[in-house]
Amino acid sequence: MTLLIKNGEIVTSDRQYKADILVEGETISLIGENLIAPDDAEVIDAEGKYIFPGFIDPHVHIHLPFMGTFAKDTHTTGSQAALIGGTTTFIEMLAPAGSDELRDGWNTWSQMAAGNSACDYTFHIGVTRWDAETEQTLRELVADGMSSFKVFLAYKGAFGIEDAALYHTLTLAKELDVVVTAHCENAELVSQLQSKLLAEGKTGSEWHEPSRPEQVEADGTAHFATFLEMTGAEGYVVHLSNAKSLKAALDARKRGVNIHIESVIPHFLLDKTYAERPGVEGAKYVMSPPLRDKANQAVLWQALKDGEIDTVATDHCPFDVEQKHMGDDNFTLIPNGIPAIEDRVNLLYTYGVSRGSLSPSRFVDAVSTRAAKIFGLYPKKGAIEVGSDADLVIYDPAYRGKISAETSHVNNDYSGFEGFEIDGRPSVVTVRGQIAVRNGEFVGEAGRGQLLRRQPRQTLEPSKNLTSAEDRG
Repeated sequence: MTLLIKNGEIVTSDRQYKADILVEGETISLIGENLIAPDDAEVIDAEGKYIFPGFIDPHVHIHLPFMGTFAKDTHTTGSQAALIGGTTTFIEMLAPAGSDELRDGWNTWSQMAAGNSACDYTFHIGVTRWDAETEQTLRELVADGMSSFKVFLAYKGAFGIEDAALYHTLTLAKELDVVVTAHCENAELVSQLQSKLLAEGKTGSEWHEPSRPEQVEADGTAHFATFLEMTGAEGYVVHLSNAKSLKAALDARKRGVNIHIESVIPHFLLDKTYAERPGVEGAKYVMSPPLRDKANQAVLWQALKDGEIDTVATDHCPFDVEQKHMGDDNFTLIPNGIPAIEDRVNLLYTYGVSRGSLSPSRFVDAVSTRAAKIFGLYPKKGAIEVGSDADLVIYDPAYRGKISAETSHVNNDYSGFEGFEIDGRPSVVTVRGQIAVRNGEFVGEAGRGQLLRRQPRQTLEPSKNLTSAEDRG
């Protein structure tokens, strides 16, 4: 397919300008003013619209066994919802239980995605135990282009990793030059606090946050940073939720620890009062780390603006209302997470750019380019450059709408952002040169998504706001 996109305003992580884009096949072939359409080209008039690089969600759960059940999305539904929201690539957390063989987990996740995902995808490889077979499998997967690991410093007895295994994982990551992503909480404190609250008869969803308070997350963040410091590995904190944890990560950066910070869209817009609603209405908003006191939101927004928070992801994890009822009598049995893969981009644009103080370029950096650089996808992804994949989002800032479960495309029966207004949405989305979305509807080829093999490192430019960032060339 040949496309000519004319009259749009291109926005990248470092500039904003008017130009046309010619797409031939799967890549961008020419960028310039007043380009002439080849005879076989489809011409798209992007007057009054932004042209963004395809967005990247670096923290997604599509297939996930959790709390005795499974997340509701399939790679078909999740990927199409992602595309409608402007996300053209996602990185899924491949997270087998500690009792499962890692190679078996790889086979399960990769086979589910292959031929079913409409957008491109790759994986963070979950490490839940350490033995010779785990190490060998990790080496093989890195050689095959899976250049990031995932560890849980939480969920004791399930996904959680012990300190010895954490040390060995980070040591291997340093040797292989890959990034380790981490869910940072103190698992022992969470376990003890849960037991204490339940013994006191405090069983409702409102007690989920007190069972894993801010200081427990901050302790886990500092713990992870110490292990990074001792091993020299590169780390990435996922779904950071509060000011105390942010300080722990930034203090580590000041010491020279190579640590990146991700937050997720729920923590910018929702607070703990949502999970304090009675019954299943509160259970809908149970996630870990939990929704926090609203005062944290201003801190997160400022850190995002300043570049201290690198990326904004979703931790997309769709469980329906019936599944949330599993914890009616015990908050520790509520499946964690909410759906967000379709709504992240529109929400961050609305409340960060349109109604906030984020520049369009910092927005692009946070939801596309920086993830591409950290996780070895740049400039194939996360860029609008000649030779880059033609993953493009033509974004209409004049659109006005509201989020609703009734119009959602994820396989879930409620929305955590029900009724939230949005200023703008993607009008056209392309994946490697093929139009996948028009005006909020999927029109692409189901199953066209490719598994992305990645290089262990990309160049990450130093920033005055990112005190530990290195030239990773």
